[in-house]
Amino acid sequence: MKTNLLHDLPTYSSHEIFQTLLEQDGVRIERIVSTGQSSPPGFWYDQSQGEWVLLLSGAARLHFAEPEDVVELIPGDAVHIPPHRRHRVDWTHPDKPTVWLAVFHGG
Repeated sequence: MKTNLLHDLPTYSSHEIFQTLLEQDGVRIERIVSTGQSSPPGFWYDQSQGEWVLLLSGAARLHFAEPEDVVELIPGDAVHIPPHRRHRVDWTHPDKPTVWLAVFHGG
């Protein structure tokens, strides 16, 4: 079945939109669409699975803890986040959709 990850994007939503594209054998692939959202103050993701994420459109900034690091993402940038590497989304582009392709594995 053909899918275009950049079609049918909202121009605005009050929350991020998560769409599972495939889940099989310990791997989950999601399309995430952000329209200006960021993680709540003081909130950190601490996931038991690894996550490889590719930014397809828009722009974003991830903040990692221990060791502290801030990563700016533009289309085409990819980041691997090992299990239990605490991170948060500091910023996503407020004027155009930020589309992520996330692959969760292990755990």
